[in-house]
Amino acid sequence: MLTDIEIAQQAEMLPIRTVAEKLGLTEEDYEPYGRYKAKLTENLFQKTANRPDGKLILVTAINPTPAGEGKTTTTTGLGQAMHKIGKNAVIALREPSLGPVFGVKGGAAGGGYAQVVPMEDINLHFTGDMHAITAANNLLCALLDNHIHQGNALGIDTRRINMTRCMDMNDRALRSVVVGLGGKANGFVREDGFCITVASEVMAILCLAEDLDDLKKRLGNILVAYSYEGKPVYARDLDAAGAMAVLLRDALKPNLVQTLEGTPVIMHGGPFANIAHGCNSVRATKLALKLGDYCITEAGFGSDLGAEKFFDIKCRYAGLKPSTVVLVATARALKYNGGVPKTETAAENLEALKKGIVNLGAHIENMRKYGVPVVVAINRFHTDSDAELQLIENYCREHDADFALSEVFAKGGQGGVALAEKVCRAAEQSSSFQPLYSTELSIAEKLERIAKEIYGAKGVIFTKKAQASLQAIAALGGDKLPVCVAKTQYSLSDDPALLGRPKDFQITIRDLRLSNGAGFVVAYAGDIMIMPGLPKVPAANHIDTDNNGVISGLF
Repeated sequence: MLTDIEIAQQAEMLPIRTVAEKLGLTEEDYEPYGRYKAKLTENLFQKTANRPDGKLILVTAINPTPAGEGKTTTTTGLGQAMHKIGKNAVIALREPSLGPVFGVKGGAAGGGYAQVVPMEDINLHFTGDMHAITAANNLLCALLDNHIHQGNALGIDTRRINMTRCMDMNDRALRSVVVGLGGKANGFVREDGFCITVASEVMAILCLAEDLDDLKKRLGNILVAYSYEGKPVYARDLDAAGAMAVLLRDALKPNLVQTLEGTPVIMHGGPFANIAHGCNSVRATKLALKLGDYCITEAGFGSDLGAEKFFDIKCRYAGLKPSTVVLVATARALKYNGGVPKTETAAENLEALKKGIVNLGAHIENMRKYGVPVVVAINRFHTDSDAELQLIENYCREHDADFALSEVFAKGGQGGVALAEKVCRAAEQSSSFQPLYSTELSIAEKLERIAKEIYGAKGVIFTKKAQASLQAIAALGGDKLPVCVAKTQYSLSDDPALLGRPKDFQITIRDLRLSNGAGFVVAYAGDIMIMPGLPKVPAANHIDTDNNGVISGLF
């Protein structure tokens, strides 16, 4: 059995020129990055501005196992299957972060015969977008510390700095650090820390910005600190936005790549859904809607995280109207939600499946609350038994949920034809999409709505620190913004041990932070960390390259 990387390495990729021609692009519309990657130019945005939009399809999932449940694989395979049935579909995906690639999950460009290629490039440095975001974020931090060192004309209170440095790698040792040690010449000594790049506000801004002007405005609006008088200090006060935009100029351009079957993929941005808003860029999604009759995109982790933020943040700001939700479910994840350890999810266990399948029911109900038709994609693994798959299908019938068995991992686009046909039919149904809450509600009321309607909680508890943050954010006018909850992906609750469909629990918000440039408030629930750590045996331990530059172990 071939590994994902072996399958990808054997693929005969189309020159990026050919992929661009499939979309009707001319040479002025893209900038090649080698033979198989390209950046899409502003010329293309202008040329397609007046075209009608295609139908927007969101792929989301149930609560996963630590290995994930194949959303990217399903999204990729569905796009390939759409072309099999004669539909013009364009896939819009996030870029992988190096953290998971070298940590637990490995590569993040799909799997089996439903992959995006060139797989090695995409999972590693790609076109440099992640590095540009890291550099822009850390430039702002450098300007902030330099301002303090050079006399601190703004009177910045070093105990109330809202900005952290970032890097695109899991490194728990950098969560809390002290900078400025070594004498006066090295700056002002203060506590600092790092988040992973994909959780940074700069990443969120890049993914929500409409164009370069909007990007610069958002960058300038980043709340970096407070003064000793309690006044807010923004990035624009440090004259940082212009230089940051220069670093992000090329990163703002979406990337064009392809699937194993030559289906066009626009891949851009990469915020995590458990600690950020979890969606690819607005620019990539809007461009895909102009270039195809269907845009197939995904949102990270379970629908309680990625899909909720896709609907309540991204769609709200971008004016997007989704036509269909594809909800990915697997037998192994449902068994995991039924209490089976990750290492034992391959074995048939109907009792655990019956116990855990309530998790699927919760996600079906939640997605229907947004007024969008739902199709369950039963993502088949080779270890699934017929009895287990039949149980899931029967559960979907009992809950009046349309479904299809997806075998895109093993069969590519052909294995997703049934799913594609179901999705196309669902997309023709009427969609009455609306966000879950009004932004006129207070932050606390928005969090109560999400906690009760999406997580199934009894309510929300705010720590004293969170209550103080609520007051500070409201004083700056941030109480009318959407909220982005940072919580565990493994549970509907904020406790990763509460699997299935927990009852009679409350969500604890320990702190909140105003992401003023991105345009939302981040609420930290439970013990979620914005800088993950590597596992005991990282995926990095098994990754290598030979003298010919051939990579192994990437996934």
